[in-house]
Amino acid sequence: MKKHFITLFAILSLGQLSFVPCALAQNPRVSIPDFADLVERASPAVVNIRTTEKVMVQQAQGGIPGIPEDQAEFFRRFFGVPIPGVPNGPKPSQPNSGKPQEADRGVGSGFIIDSNGMILTNAHVVEGATTIYVTLTDKREFKAKLLGMDKRTDVAVVKIEARDLPKLPLGDSSKVRVGEWVLAIGSPFGLENTVTAGIVSAKSRDTGDYLPFIQTDVAVNPGNSGGPLLNTSGQAIGINSQIFSRSGGYMGISFAIPIDEAMRVADQLRTNGKMTRGRIGVALGEMTKEVAESLGLGKPRGAYVRNVEPGGPAALGGIESGDVILSFNGKDIAKSTDLPRVVGETKPGSSASVQVWRKGATRDLTVTVVDTDASTAVSKKPDSPSSNGASGNALGVGVNELSDAKKKELNIRGGVEVISLNDGPLARAGVRPGDVVIRIADADITGVKQFETLVKGLDSNKAVPVFVRRSDSTLVIPIKPK
Repeated sequence: MKKHFITLFAILSLGQLSFVPCALAQNPRVSIPDFADLVERASPAVVNIRTTEKVMVQQAQGGIPGIPEDQAEFFRRFFGVPIPGVPNGPKPSQPNSGKPQEADRGVGSGFIIDSNGMILTNAHVVEGATTIYVTLTDKREFKAKLLGMDKRTDVAVVKIEARDLPKLPLGDSSKVRVGEWVLAIGSPFGLENTVTAGIVSAKSRDTGDYLPFIQTDVAVNPGNSGGPLLNTSGQAIGINSQIFSRSGGYMGISFAIPIDEAMRVADQLRTNGKMTRGRIGVALGEMTKEVAESLGLGKPRGAYVRNVEPGGPAALGGIESGDVILSFNGKDIAKSTDLPRVVGETKPGSSASVQVWRKGATRDLTVTVVDTDASTAVSKKPDSPSSNGASGNALGVGVNELSDAKKKELNIRGGVEVISLNDGPLARAGVRPGDVVIRIADADITGVKQFETLVKGLDSNKAVPVFVRRSDSTLVIPIKPK
């Protein structure tokens, strides 16, 4: 028995465990792929991008010619060169007029998508650059022209004057599977043509209004930005764009822009030099489980509208604050972050069908989409609450009638203004004086008397949604009356 224990220990100590569970032993082994051939094919289409900017340099007389000022100070102190401003040393003269000089700004990556020199990269790589330099793997360097960039999606297209260049084939990011092998090629910290590998960790990771990122565990660092994320067929399925980091370096999570989204933007940038998006003029809030249940939706779904721009496309189409948009132009809206992407893809000037959830039922509306460049209404601050008396109730609030001026300012038809709160359910939910209660469940509030009657009839054992207007937002607060 002792001998067997020693043998097993020796095997374990060498990291060569000789037995596996029966269930695993019956499954075929999955070998780690060899990426060498793939990298050899793809690397020539990946480029290094170096940017510069013009800076004003002040030149002062009395320094040491050809040596930067910080180094010149070292020579003055340790090699006996006189220091300006001290006895027996030359006095510094006033600096002359500054001269613009080219200074390095940053380093990133990119990849060729057209053999005539079209290159895809990140907007943050080239933003603010005076000159863009592109270096190929054969060490040829070109000055590039920026055709356009879109900061919202972080996509940019640059062009170099060259022909017959190797280009990367494009994949289908909608077919990417969580767990599949992927590679990144780029210039982390300026180290050109560096290859790292990993797997897809998640899909449709929301980090912004217009981007459902591909999340991976591929090592990506500063300088990798703009480089391709490749599948095992050597196709570009994304643009490496962001990392999650508390140190500034890679910490195991990186994000890539899906190539389908990137090319949709790139096609407009190549044609128009800018990205045109649709908008309908709504502000969205988070749809929680509690809110969904109180509205009768069952599970969280749709985009909750907390504000509608007065006179905007949504308002003209009949969408109201407190609505939940379930579909737009035939596309289901699973969560609030889906709506800006779907609306943004809709051509400005076109009509879109919208299905909303309101007062326990669906309604079909039509909205005309406008360009994002159209002006947005500016909301005003709410008036200070009046000091008129009001009664207490099961919601724990004192309310007052709403003036016509207040209704017009908040773009609402009715409601009551909160002027006082005790330790009740609305106070615990964060309602404060000056807020306006505009609806309880499916009943619109028309005045104090109707509000009090409605509150008295609420079931204390059942959660009910209370719609509260605050400045330019409508909050849905599920509460149980005390």
